[in-house]
Amino acid sequence: MSTPKIILTDKEITKIIERLAYEVLEKVENVHNIVIIGIQRRGVDIARRIKEILQEKTKISIPLGSLDINLYRDDWTRLEAAPFVNASNIPVSLEQREVILVDDVLFTGRTVRSALEALLDFGRPNKIKLLVLIDRGHRELPIHADFVGKTINTSLKETVSVLTKEQDGKDLVILEEKQC
Repeated sequence: MSTPKIILTDKEITKIIERLAYEVLEKVENVHNIVIIGIQRRGVDIARRIKEILQEKTKISIPLGSLDINLYRDDWTRLEAAPFVNASNIPVSLEQREVILVDDVLFTGRTVRSALEALLDFGRPNKIKLLVLIDRGHRELPIHADFVGKTINTSLKETVSVLTKEQDGKDLVILEEKQC
């Protein structure tokens, strides 16, 4: 087994999240109309940080939600045990809003597909834009991110792990070989 490689440190993650927040400010049509929704679990942590930066810069209260996609996964029938379902929390109507959907790693696109399906149960947004901390490639579906923190070339034999202070006690992005 190889030694995990650190891809991003806590300081680098902080810089990237700040840059992503500024990109959102530059590219959204109406900041008053956005809702930020993080995909459980670490996407929520990143979404919260983006929201805090946007609110600090704009002085506008921006709704923050969390989305659990476990019931929408297309592999749930193959899982060894029943999926653990967390609660989704969408604090406002999504009708005619611009949703910034946030996840930690974009890989095959299947998590995002599930999230899009789940979001539509909460209303019909005007737009949905995807923000990810890491894009590692290997798409199986035609999904791309509108805002990308860092693109990493990986092999299918590798995994990318995002650690957050909220979940793991530290911020770090690690690349390592899959356990066989």
